[in-house]
Amino acid sequence: MPVALPPSPSLREKIGQLLNVGFRGCLPAECELIARDIREHHLGGIILFDQEMADGSTRRRNIESPDQVRTLLAHLQAQARVPLLTSIDQEGGRVNRLKPDYGFPASISHEELGRLNDPAETYRHAAATAETLARAGFNLNLAPVVDLDAHPDNPIIKGKRRSFSADPEIVARHATEFVRAHRDRGVLACAKHFPGHGSAQGDTHLGLVDVTTTWHERELIPFRRLIDAGFCDVIMSAHVFNARLDADRPATLSRAVLTGLLRDQLGFQGVVTSDDMEMKAISRHYGLENSVPAAIEAGIDVLCFGNNLSYEPDIAAKTIAILEKAVATGRLPEERLDASYERVLALKRKARLIA
Repeated sequence: MPVALPPSPSLREKIGQLLNVGFRGCLPAECELIARDIREHHLGGIILFDQEMADGSTRRRNIESPDQVRTLLAHLQAQARVPLLTSIDQEGGRVNRLKPDYGFPASISHEELGRLNDPAETYRHAAATAETLARAGFNLNLAPVVDLDAHPDNPIIKGKRRSFSADPEIVARHATEFVRAHRDRGVLACAKHFPGHGSAQGDTHLGLVDVTTTWHERELIPFRRLIDAGFCDVIMSAHVFNARLDADRPATLSRAVLTGLLRDQLGFQGVVTSDDMEMKAISRHYGLENSVPAAIEAGIDVLCFGNNLSYEPDIAAKTIAILEKAVATGRLPEERLDASYERVLALKRKARLIA
């Protein structure tokens, strides 16, 4: 049942809704830090991972079994005054947090679906994924990948079989069915990574990646098709640098890319989320104090902190303080944050989380 919004939210409450934060713990008793942040900092969303990555271990992070995940998400939702966007990267194939080892159904990669090239089959597989997510308590899948299979040496898209095809029209057709299947089961979807990561020769998890000489405008076609057809709930930015689009900043921090290209030229008016702000393409080169306001200035609505590449228990409080300071000093007008807040609320209405 959708809930009513609290009246007259404070600046801190509005900023909290613009954060999607990862955390440690599988059981409610292990998750008091994130539960506190949901209650006190009014987080808009949380993201789950299956393995701990920050300390080099392979221990479980948030996922052990279907019943455990369902219990955990229900507990964390109960802490929120404004219901949470509960998200996960469940693309299929190698990028697959809900694995058969934990009792979840098997899945196949975008690349395999693209080779079959049967949109009905893509819908069927995506529907099974969406049903799994909905049963567990997730309302947002950070998929599909709409990057093109555009470079044979790409380690993070091609290397992990995450692209449907090198043909943008094939990518668009399969991505549409992927989104449709999720929507039919009450789960939102997120197209990624804008304006295209498929032509990269590096991994933005590890450092800055320059696609100036390899990127092509055809990488925009799947995004354009989804936007024009009304099949974009959320779009995720890429941390790639492209001097042809912005001579100074990577896409996540680029007003030219996110506002000029995505919003003004392609007409997307929904929620734009960052890729993980802790990926080294951003964290190593810009730091938290610079990257957080720069991303909002560029056009990001939701800042994602997976809190897994590195772990900072107070990341939510630190990010809120940075944005409060940016408003107080005049760097960011409060109206800019209000615009993102309203887009997040519209997305939550679409998910039937709020009235």
